[in-house]
Amino acid sequence: MDFPQIAVMGGGSWATALAKLLLRNCKSIIWYMRRDDRIEDFKRLGHNPAYLTDVEFDTSRIEFSSDINYVVTKADTLLLVMPSPYFKSHIDKITVDISGKTVISAVKGIVPGDNEIISDYMVRRFGVDPEKVMVIAGPCHAEEVALDRPSFLTVGCHNVFNAEAFGRLLTAPQVRAIPSSDVEGIEYAAVLKNVYSIAAGIVHGMKGGDNFLAMLVSNAIREMERFVDEVCPSPRCICDSVYLGDLLVTAYSRFSRNHNFGSIIGKGYSVSTARMEMEQTAEGYYGTKCIKEINKKYGVEMPILDTVYDILYRHANPERAMRALGKWFI
Repeated sequence: MDFPQIAVMGGGSWATALAKLLLRNCKSIIWYMRRDDRIEDFKRLGHNPAYLTDVEFDTSRIEFSSDINYVVTKADTLLLVMPSPYFKSHIDKITVDISGKTVISAVKGIVPGDNEIISDYMVRRFGVDPEKVMVIAGPCHAEEVALDRPSFLTVGCHNVFNAEAFGRLLTAPQVRAIPSSDVEGIEYAAVLKNVYSIAAGIVHGMKGGDNFLAMLVSNAIREMERFVDEVCPSPRCICDSVYLGDLLVTAYSRFSRNHNFGSIIGKGYSVSTARMEMEQTAEGYYGTKCIKEINKKYGVEMPILDTVYDILYRHANPERAMRALGKWFI
């Protein structure tokens, strides 16, 4: 499978890191950003003015545009990298036929309101061929890609040969891309690891200790397995890097915005204050509510998700809620 013209759709840190990787192996890219002032600053400075500002770009190899229909018309491959809460406000502006395009989601979230993973939404809403839909997951932080640290990505597609082909475009001396066929499982796991990262951050913020945190994370991976196996049954090993590895890097890292969001709450600040303190979107805040709604259909036992939901949306006391959660740990 070839990818002659790739469009990066989004202007944040993850979009910037992936654009950096693509430009190692592609002659040029199209880059959709919604704000013309950001585009002009990018062209003038030679780097993203708001995210990963140390990463320099040869802007002569980038065609920028804030016109989403122009971008998706010109590109054959659309790499979606918008925060999930704002995904629909961008993507539903598309009025041209994109059913023949290759669509790759690096959105680590669910479409709020619709409660659909991105791959399902793109197939239903735009008629994209499921075999031309891919997902990108970790374990990987945008910041470590920018620092040229050893990093690992997972590219999922029902046609694993397509996943391998796109993975080669992301491969760099310090970056390895691992193919997978578990599209839906990867997407749900990417949402859940953000939820569990908020829980880990709350424990860290309230100085709950390493022992409790270890029990939280080990029980979280079991909870993730129960949910994913129920919602999208498929042969998978939950200890693979795209599930367990991505959970670990998100739960423990100082680069994790969801962990940092939870940590602010654990220190005693309100959820609304924590949201205002965040410079970037903590996707787990929205993912918690979406998974809670989805699980009404499946009834999977998810005490960690329920606890995070109660803290975020029902004003439960974080310390009391976390102590009560401990009775579920095995």
